[in-house]
Amino acid sequence: MRILVVAKSPVPGRVKTRLCPPLTPIEAAAVAEAALADTLQAVQASAAHERVLALDGEPGPWLPPGFRVVPQRGSTFADRLGAAWADCGGPAIQIGMDTPQVTSALLGEALELLADNDSVLGLAPDGGWWALGLHAPQPRAFDGVPMSQSTTSRHQRRRLRDLGLHPALLPALEDVDTWSDAETVAHGSPHGRFGRLVMTLGRTVEERAAHPASELAS
Repeated sequence: MRILVVAKSPVPGRVKTRLCPPLTPIEAAAVAEAALADTLQAVQASAAHERVLALDGEPGPWLPPGFRVVPQRGSTFADRLGAAWADCGGPAIQIGMDTPQVTSALLGEALELLADNDSVLGLAPDGGWWALGLHAPQPRAFDGVPMSQSTTSRHQRRRLRDLGLHPALLPALEDVDTWSDAETVAHGSPHGRFGRLVMTLGRTVEERAAHPASELAS
């Protein structure tokens, strides 16, 4: 089975903009790169027989060997997801770059669960989802599903059921949208590249709060 990662290249001003403030766009892009690197490392170490990265942007030094890279296509996020599945094929587990705490063991669990079920869904506490597994691309799997909303996972489960599927559930994972999310995930997984960077930036954020620019300039 495959693992499909859908991600953006970590370019300042284009990724993790909800981390600004307290981070600068350059710092937010560094956090995004660390999250993507940890995610891809977990995928690389997984039992998947093929690893596909559907990328918005250009590959960088954060990309490990062993991935087939395909460009994202489509005007909306739902369009891009559908195109990524068409390019990837199936069966596959799709994840993004917002759960850097994911492990190769958890990805292996997802692959095993998909082997015994027609679909798989991993929910996020904010109402989204972090993983979706299908045995074959479903061109209409994302029709009518509002993305990045508190109701996304509920609509996605309903959409899969409307297609005659019965998604088995994976353990929930916190995804990183805000700085508070980043700190929560980093404290839970402090040893990866993401965790180390966020903890370092946390000290920088505290220093800025204690010594605003106006005070430093005076």
